[in-house]
Amino acid sequence: QVQLQESGGGSVQSGGSLKLSCAASGDTYSKFCMAWFRQTPGKEREGVAAIYTGGASIYYHDSVKGRFTISYDNAQNTLTLQMNTLLPEDTAIYYCAAGADYAVRWPPSEANFAYWGQGTQVTVSS
Repeated sequence: QVQLQESGGGSVQSGGSLKLSCAASGDTYSKFCMAWFRQTPGKEREGVAAIYTGGASIYYHDSVKGRFTISYDNAQNTLTLQMNTLLPEDTAIYYCAAGADYAVRWPPSEANFAYWGQGTQVTVSS
């Protein structure tokens, strides 16, 4: 079992930055895949970025490449998403998720992630 607690998010103007964090607790000694997803009303949840905690595999959605950076601190068991140059279309509820190592692929499949955070709202105004 893995518990995920998100923090960060909020409102920012276009071009601004925000940082999301996700603290993992419980069975974190194994290596696994962690990811950020986002969802807007009326749309399916989509993968934003994913990382394998045991190696160098990192993936990004094309729309955030060069603007967002995903990282995982193994000592602190914390996943972060640094979001720079935010755009209004980045407005969404962002979720962190944890899954087994086979979840490390792109695009990430929700079905491969057993554990989810509660979600945090990111709002970017123009």
